[in-house]
Amino acid sequence: MRNAQAAETTIWKVQTSWPAGVGLQTFKNWCATIKEKTGGELEFRPFAAKEVVGDFELLDGVKNGVLEAMNSFTLYWAGKLPATAFLSSYLMGLRYPHEWDIFFYSKGGLQAARDIFAKQGLYYVNRIHHGPNIIHSKKPIRSIEDFKDLKLRVPGGMIAEGFAAIGAKTTLLPGGEVFSALEKGTIEAADYTGPAVNWDLGFQQVSKFIWTGPPGLESVYQPVDLMDLVVRMDVWNKLSPKMKRWVDDEVQVYSNEHHGAIQKADMEAWGKFEKAGVQINRLPAQDLPKFQRTAVPIWFKWANKDKDAARLFKLQLEVMESHTVGYVTPDMYKGLKIDV
Repeated sequence: MRNAQAAETTIWKVQTSWPAGVGLQTFKNWCATIKEKTGGELEFRPFAAKEVVGDFELLDGVKNGVLEAMNSFTLYWAGKLPATAFLSSYLMGLRYPHEWDIFFYSKGGLQAARDIFAKQGLYYVNRIHHGPNIIHSKKPIRSIEDFKDLKLRVPGGMIAEGFAAIGAKTTLLPGGEVFSALEKGTIEAADYTGPAVNWDLGFQQVSKFIWTGPPGLESVYQPVDLMDLVVRMDVWNKLSPKMKRWVDDEVQVYSNEHHGAIQKADMEAWGKFEKAGVQINRLPAQDLPKFQRTAVPIWFKWANKDKDAARLFKLQLEVMESHTVGYVTPDMYKGLKIDV
């Protein structure tokens, strides 16, 4: 009976963008539950960042059949698919997980995301909440002016353009290369994830300063660094309707587990950095309007890169303008239009 069941098990090789730490461990723990939860019908074989393909080759790895699915930071694909810049946090955009959920589940954002990935032969199952990103630096950053000429690693897209607009010299690197670049001094500062994963990666050994947003907004540029589960369409279509629904629901379960595990570890990691002599500097709240003025033209520039990007941003702008959220007023983008 056991052999018969094994023969019926559908196995998906799934590579994450997590190289180490609580993110990778939480992902592996979740994958280990899938076979039992599905009664042996489905199994996820987890791989860490770069174990099968390079981090920025994940999209092609799934499309080409090397992997069945990926758990990546959605923003990584902004260079190939501009609309994906609007499927994760961007400078001064939607700021908290529940606001992203308004976009995904109340404004049609989830279906829009699925439509975009379907053009690539892929199925965007669902978003996965992560947490705020912070910047580790070799020198203190105390104001927006301190970014001028700073050699800074960023994940690309609107975030890179935003920091370039305030004077930083930005470069794009996979997460697994950030430590060595800081160690060698080829970069002076790096955005990466939150304190827990960055502690596990040893960033305290190669940088003595951390920069975050003002109190209440830990990150002004990536407050919810969204991940996802994306599956090759032909693989997805082989599942029964019941199993498709189960996987969709299960990604929501994982999102909660992942988000909670990251937040718990992050809160515990702050004290470790302080004990290690790392200085934590927060952006003065009065600098937020400067970031806002920098961000808005970049939003519209990226929204007008293609119709998919325009569609997503229009939905998000409606959320940000509503009295529910209230970040944006029409005077902030006077003269700028979305080409939908």
